[in-house]
Amino acid sequence: MEWKNMGSGTISVRAGEVLDKNVGGVTTPIHTATAYMKSEGLEGGYRYPRYGNIPTQTAPGDKIAALEGAEAGLAAASGMAVVSASILAFAGAGDHVVFQDYLYGGTHHFITAELSRLGVDFTLVGSVEAADLEAAVTDKTTVVYVESPTNPDLRVVDLEATADMAKRRGLVSIIDNTFATPINQKPLELGFDVSLHSATKYLNGHSDLNCGAVAAGEEHIRRIRERTVNFGTTLNVYDCFLLERGMKTLALRVARHNENAMALARFLADHPLTAKVNYPGLPDDPGHEIAKRQMSGFGGMLSFELDCSPDRAERILAGLELFQEAVSLGGVESLTCFPAKTSHAKMTREERLRIGVGDTLIRMSAGVEDADDLIRDLERGFETP
Repeated sequence: MEWKNMGSGTISVRAGEVLDKNVGGVTTPIHTATAYMKSEGLEGGYRYPRYGNIPTQTAPGDKIAALEGAEAGLAAASGMAVVSASILAFAGAGDHVVFQDYLYGGTHHFITAELSRLGVDFTLVGSVEAADLEAAVTDKTTVVYVESPTNPDLRVVDLEATADMAKRRGLVSIIDNTFATPINQKPLELGFDVSLHSATKYLNGHSDLNCGAVAAGEEHIRRIRERTVNFGTTLNVYDCFLLERGMKTLALRVARHNENAMALARFLADHPLTAKVNYPGLPDDPGHEIAKRQMSGFGGMLSFELDCSPDRAERILAGLELFQEAVSLGGVESLTCFPAKTSHAKMTREERLRIGVGDTLIRMSAGVEDADDLIRDLERGFETP
């Protein structure tokens, strides 16, 4: 079926499904075997779970490809599985990669702990501007890698300008599209080569599954898939089934996440205890104009700094009832955390402060509860002495 002229709601529900016509079920079945008979027309002739070529496994990859407007996609065992596989598919010993410095802490740790060991040089650029990223390009550079909006300070990268720069310099452009989701932002349409996700977050959407997903052209996916097979990070069939099921409601959930995050950002921006709010949907946010141009919604993530001591900030979060203080994001429930103690805990305090992750910075994942109830919960929490 041709998906490019259909809406995101239709694609979320129907793309990628592999139905068993003999039985007549309306959902993709779970194929549990680890040994398969020879299949005509299949590359290699046989199906095998580590190869990711079981129909239950291909379904979520095909769905993310349709949502991103890509030729192909795949699911893997975690967000970091697709981050590492995507980078190493296009950068090897002797190559150089340009990264923005504002990255998810796990990605930052992978870069600093693993790439040098593998002979891959890299530069972390303290800017989201395409010109500054280009200034770091050398004759050894093969990849430019960004997030937008960034985790946890919601900086916005001009994706079209960055993709144009990458094409002009002959680089593979990779973006972590987790915060935006393909409902709010389609990087491949703006010129990016590879769009990846921690599917643990919004794609699954229920805080009960660890997985990753990536979408790109067929040749790029072939190279990425080879790394997931070699590294053994293929997603098992049960989790693939759950991921495809979760993605069926993605468009519905993201619409509510967008609404709630905007309401919470407006409330926080007007509260005297808030020193700063990071949310691209606010008109005075530095990335607002670019976000308006390249996003159809501003997402369910925001962060804010409290004008108080770290101890009081901790007491405020502990006093909330609807917001749960927990790691991760993108589920139906609203969550808060201190990035300095969670997503960016492996960075030194100096590194954290350089990218704006202070001790009272709170990251908030707006769930799908009623916004008025969430705001009342915050009002109660802010009364904590």
